[in-house]
Amino acid sequence: MQHLSVSQYLRNHIRTVSDWPAPGVQFRDITPLLQDAKVFRILIDAFVHRYMDPAMRPDVVAGLDARGFILGAVVAYELNVGFVPIRKKGKLPYTTVEETYELEYGSATVELHTDAVKAGQRVLLIDDLIATGGTMMAGRKLLERQGATVMEGAAIVDLPELGGSQKLRDSGLALFTLIDFAGH
Repeated sequence: MQHLSVSQYLRNHIRTVSDWPAPGVQFRDITPLLQDAKVFRILIDAFVHRYMDPAMRPDVVAGLDARGFILGAVVAYELNVGFVPIRKKGKLPYTTVEETYELEYGSATVELHTDAVKAGQRVLLIDDLIATGGTMMAGRKLLERQGATVMEGAAIVDLPELGGSQKLRDSGLALFTLIDFAGH
C-alpha cells in the first residue's frame, strides 16, 4: 500500500467542479472531506495536532461564515477552547461590529459580537479556503478591533494564483494551509 502525505490524502478527497459558479471557474468542493468519518478525522487532526503545541495554542478559535464554522467549531472543541462565529451581516442577534470588504464584483460585510473576544486573547482564524483573502482579512480586522491578536489564519485550501494568501502574509498574518491548488 502506498503511503500518502496528509495533504495528498486530503487532496484526493476534494472534488473539482468545472464552470461553477461561473464559466471558467474550477470550484474546489470540500464537502467530500466531511462526508467520510475517516477523512474528516484526518482533516481535523491535521489542524488539532498543530495547535495542541503550547507555543501555537489559541485561547479561542474564530470561524468564518459558513464552512469555517464546521472546521472551527470541531477544532475548538478538540482543543478545549471557545469558538466564535464571524457571520455575514444581519445574522448575529446581539450588538456587533462589522467590516466590509471588496469582492470581485461588489462587496460583502461580516460581523462579530462585541463581546466575542477579550483584549489580549490569541485567536486562530479558520476558513475552508483562501482565494482573494478578503474574508479572512475582514475577520482579522474585526478581531483586532476588539483587542484580540490573530495568531494565525488557517484553511484547508489555498488558491495562490488569486493572490489572497500573499496579501495576507504581506499584511503580517501567519498562514497555515494544507493544500495548494494551481488555477482557480
